[in-house]
Amino acid sequence: MGYELILQCGKGDIRAMAEESKIEQNFNAAYGVAGVVQGDQIINPPQTPQAEKPAESPNNLNRARTGAVNFVGREDAMTQLHHQLQQQERIAITAVVTGMAGVGKTELALQYALYHRKKSTYPGGICWIGVQAETVGVQLLNFAKSLLGLFPPEDLNLRGQLDYCWARWQPPGDVLLILDDVHQYEEIQDYLPPQEQRFKVLITTRQHWLAASFEQLRLPVLSESAALALLESLIGASRLQAELEVGKGLCAWLGYLPLGLELVGRFLKRRTNWTLARMQQQLIDKGLQLSALQNASADMTAQRGVEAAFEVSWEALNQSARDLGCFLSLFALTPIPWRLVIEKCLSAEDEEELEDIREEQLLNLHLLQAVEGEVYQFHPLVRKFFQAKLALREDADELKRSFCRGMVEEANTIPENPTKEQIEAVALSIPHIAESATELEQWLEEEDLIPSFGGLGNFYYGQGLYEQAKLWYQQCLEVTLRRLGKEHPDVATSLNNLALLYKCQGRYTEAEPLYLEALDLRKRLLGDNDPLVAQSLNNLASLYESQGRYTEAEPLYLEALDLRKRLLGDNHPDLATSLNNLAHLYYYQGRYTEAEPLLLEALDLRKRLLGDNHPDLATSLNNLARLYNSQGKYEEAEPLYLQALAIAEQALGENHPTTVRIRENLESLP
Repeated sequence: MGYELILQCGKGDIRAMAEESKIEQNFNAAYGVAGVVQGDQIINPPQTPQAEKPAESPNNLNRARTGAVNFVGREDAMTQLHHQLQQQERIAITAVVTGMAGVGKTELALQYALYHRKKSTYPGGICWIGVQAETVGVQLLNFAKSLLGLFPPEDLNLRGQLDYCWARWQPPGDVLLILDDVHQYEEIQDYLPPQEQRFKVLITTRQHWLAASFEQLRLPVLSESAALALLESLIGASRLQAELEVGKGLCAWLGYLPLGLELVGRFLKRRTNWTLARMQQQLIDKGLQLSALQNASADMTAQRGVEAAFEVSWEALNQSARDLGCFLSLFALTPIPWRLVIEKCLSAEDEEELEDIREEQLLNLHLLQAVEGEVYQFHPLVRKFFQAKLALREDADELKRSFCRGMVEEANTIPENPTKEQIEAVALSIPHIAESATELEQWLEEEDLIPSFGGLGNFYYGQGLYEQAKLWYQQCLEVTLRRLGKEHPDVATSLNNLALLYKCQGRYTEAEPLYLEALDLRKRLLGDNDPLVAQSLNNLASLYESQGRYTEAEPLYLEALDLRKRLLGDNHPDLATSLNNLAHLYYYQGRYTEAEPLLLEALDLRKRLLGDNHPDLATSLNNLARLYNSQGKYEEAEPLYLQALAIAEQALGENHPTTVRIRENLESLP
């Protein structure tokens, strides 16, 4: 086999075309090539030669066409492609250019061929084969007959006739064979040239993995700057600059996919009265069904619109892969931890079977992208394609409910006051929990509203990101009121969470009515002897303390403490909270002798129940240190501050409000 390069994945739309002079500069610098590029028009091949008299630098590039206006963003890929094809270390090389449908593999191969035809890099000829158009062997044989003047004996079979041609291939020198749009290796394996260095083979394919010996060149989507350059080449610089930020958003919505960008750009070129903002809104409203994305122009290299290009890959999937692709489209357009799929959503399925489907089907056809480790992501347009397929399924509602159940299970792992470690563990899941809570809220069960919205609020509250937390707590209150009505315990929980946030922000006048309403609701719905009533009493007392209303706070703290002792027993973290808070009140009243035993009891409880590295333990240590500091016991206070700071930094991070407060207390020691 000769030197073979496979341009892998989707069929041809690099739409952005760089000025040819720029490409030529790259190649001149890299390979010492001199001369002037004459343009990118396709020159007709020479007339069929007489028998046994080969054409000079024979090629059939008139069979391939380019509709590109400018070829931008692929200069490095062109250089790397040439380097791989010219390697001399191995007898046979197949370089595989991989990428999703619409990323521009065919265009890259065509631009490479046109450029090197003008440079006479391949004096032995350039043969373009459209693999899906006709049998590869028949096309090769026709090329040999019409352009090389080779007429093998008719009594040989097709393979034998091709062997005859390979052995007598003229003119001498390197030959480039381009096999465009290979779906399976079996389509080409019997027709590849012999393993001689002069034969270079360039293959474009949607397959991530075609053969073990092939060297791959992965073709990603365009960068933002290249995407904007492509759009500018189609609609003009002044039009783009007038709405540059909208243009950036348009490119991002299209996922920087060359095919999508060219289709939209050509549509806007025809519709001069359309603004970019109007196009962006139409894309948001209609998605892949927008006419601008449906049909390729006759003069484009690509022959399909975006949806039709993806449809080819869809047809290659088995039913299990289609099912998985549709389910994964429910996740947010952010990296998807595979752990979240197999542990929370599809735990009943065979894990190894799911992995095989992911690797052999979705990844292999570039319908899913590997990010790093066990994390994966959809291209924006591929996700919309699968979502459209999902909408046609009879089980779409059940799949959405299943997804929501998985996200609720994940949200339930977020405690009210998460540690840094807990936050990091769930960080990649947050956009997907948010997706279920917002886009799929109607498929959430009523009992799952608090875990979903409240969990999201807790995630940000635990980091001291109060404004982000407020948005989720407010949504939680709105959704619980709408779906559950005013007389429901979960509404009281929503009121309590939002009030707690307002208190942390110092918005006391906004917090108080919410706390009072939550307390009233809980007493009416749950009775006077419920742990949630104790929570409301404690929180309202804490608010009054923050306002200096100590005489109003104390009876509430005492009532909460009594309730918790009776309902929860003497070994419960909530009891430690009540002890700590009452001691805190006594501290501010200067009642140090009453505060100290409560602080010591709370500290002992938290050590036993929560361990040595819990942020609540840091709070207890800090409060005891402050008491000693106020009593002038500086030598006793300092080690407690240091211990509290070490725990807070590890559990919450250096910039968390609690950590900052402890550090300031330590620095204030005389």
